[in-house]
Amino acid sequence: MAERRNMEIIEQHQTILLVMALVFGLYMTWGIGANDVANAMGTSVGSGAISIRQAIVLAAIMELCGAYLAGGKVADTISKGILNGGRFESTPELLVFGMIGALLAAGIWLMLASMRGWPVSATHAIVGAVCGAGLAALGVDAVQWGMLGEIVASWFVSPVLGGLVSLVLTLSIRRLILNRADPIGQARKWGPMYAFLVGWIVSLITVSKGLKHVDLDLGVVDGQVLSILIGLLLAVAAWLMMRRIRLDDCADRAFHYASVERLFIPQMVFTCAALAFAHGSNDVANGIGPMAEVIQIIETRAVLAESAVTPFMLFIGGAGLVAGLATYGYKVIATLGYKITALTPTRAYCATVAASFVTVAASGLGLPVSTTHIAVGAVMGVGIVRGIGALDLRVIGGIVLSWFITVPVAALLGALIFHLLRVVFS
Repeated sequence: MAERRNMEIIEQHQTILLVMALVFGLYMTWGIGANDVANAMGTSVGSGAISIRQAIVLAAIMELCGAYLAGGKVADTISKGILNGGRFESTPELLVFGMIGALLAAGIWLMLASMRGWPVSATHAIVGAVCGAGLAALGVDAVQWGMLGEIVASWFVSPVLGGLVSLVLTLSIRRLILNRADPIGQARKWGPMYAFLVGWIVSLITVSKGLKHVDLDLGVVDGQVLSILIGLLLAVAAWLMMRRIRLDDCADRAFHYASVERLFIPQMVFTCAALAFAHGSNDVANGIGPMAEVIQIIETRAVLAESAVTPFMLFIGGAGLVAGLATYGYKVIATLGYKITALTPTRAYCATVAASFVTVAASGLGLPVSTTHIAVGAVMGVGIVRGIGALDLRVIGGIVLSWFITVPVAALLGALIFHLLRVVFS
């Protein structure tokens, strides 16, 4: 009798529940576009490699392509991996209310964080919101608590790893190129190696995080070979480009430094484009995962093991990413690119490649890390090379605080909205 009543709730309100899932899913992906895209674009804009307008256009194209072409098989982690689906089999309407509430709660928090210019983790926001809704629905047994343990670990692991790698890269460029008697000559010598790093690392992250969700499965060996080949091609291109630079022996060192910085601009553009594609393919799941779960329950009247993600859902997710980026994305991009520390193309190169490298390495090792936290830590790493005074500690303090409150705030919002939906529709 109770199960029949549960089905009647879904049948009676299926149209409005479906509309709410679509609208709130779009709102959540809007929040992702407004906040998380700064991971790929912030350093490039801050270094002057591209303008904010160019970054928005480039990211819009690559994020939409990544979401639509390669984002279809990554939603199950969000919709199935956080809550214990078996606990909701007899009460599917509670899971529907929970997922809709989680989308709205996470979207609200991402909007608030973006308005403040705080680069927070969209994944942490949706995980916290889903956990809060699950707790409100069925108590502690509804939540897979291992996921929260990984999030807590990532608060500490991610920025430290990103900062250490970017610090090492920055010191290497200083020692090998900038602090030498002939910076341009040394750039010609070592520049292809740094270009190879860009091609190799960014190709790895694109293959591992941007293409694994489509039927094109290159495998570990094939993916590594392809990444190395792309790295070599980029190294050759950098070598040819550097040969064209005319060295003026009478020019001052400021001219030499400026010439070296310009050499890293093309690498930055390539890097941020590829990272935007990989980001779109993965983070769109934070919005459409719960949305797909709701739609599936409404259509099948059951809680199934896998969620079916359609091209239409992917298009909604991609459109939301682009809309969020175009409207509020500049605020978080400005924080990452300008407010933490002053960036040049070489410093931005170090931060971006470090974030990419740590993301790939952590994924391969199974470490619980946040890409957002890695990117912020990497920017801090390049600033530390010039001393603590080069960092805006007030801005950093606000960012760190936003990290720690993301999960509890999203969880509280998710629980409140769940109870509201339950009262309205039950």
